[in-house]
Amino acid sequence: MSETIAVIDFETTGMSPQSGGRATEIAAVLVRDGRVVDQFQSLMQTGTWVPPFIEQLTGISNAMLVKAPPADAVMRELASFTRGCPLVAHNAAFDRGFWHFELERAGCERDPAHEFACTVLLARRLYPEAPNCKLGTLARYHALPDTGRAHRALADAQTTAHLLLRMQDDLAQRYAAELGSMPVEHGLLARLQRSARTALKRSVQDYAKARQSHGQALLHAN
Repeated sequence: MSETIAVIDFETTGMSPQSGGRATEIAAVLVRDGRVVDQFQSLMQTGTWVPPFIEQLTGISNAMLVKAPPADAVMRELASFTRGCPLVAHNAAFDRGFWHFELERAGCERDPAHEFACTVLLARRLYPEAPNCKLGTLARYHALPDTGRAHRALADAQTTAHLLLRMQDDLAQRYAAELGSMPVEHGLLARLQRSARTALKRSVQDYAKARQSHGQALLHAN
């Protein structure tokens, strides 16, 4: 069965929940078999005030959030939408903090599948020649599709999804000898984001060997 990855993006009132920030918008884009297959987007009402500079950056105003659905209802729906899917985000440390915080406030149990891979960390290793690893810069560098206004959750999640697909294609081509017909899965991305740039080939080889051994063990068990 093909793996489905959920690419997520938050817009928020601040840099972290620990500093009082809350989510104002969330989007998730599902990627499977080299293409986008579904998406989810919603504003979120938390009762937290949106500072003027955040409103200018995102275009999300306090007035827009008055009629938005409650954050806990949104997160419960999103937890269902992404159930069983590993996660990807651009600058995942930021989104991971809000993901865990808002899910906990909504009373949702953590899904063991919801492990994060970060396209910033991956870009640093795969594209050292890029000017920087900002999402907009990488989108222009790779001529990715224009998804709309930056700093809105769905547009940024869509752009990150296209970047993920580009990374998976590039990895499949760059390490075709090591991977063979094996798809570029989330587990490999998670391994590579922790690898030194000079050790990527070895990391791919080790991952491919481990997956092959696992597959053989399952075959013998059945």
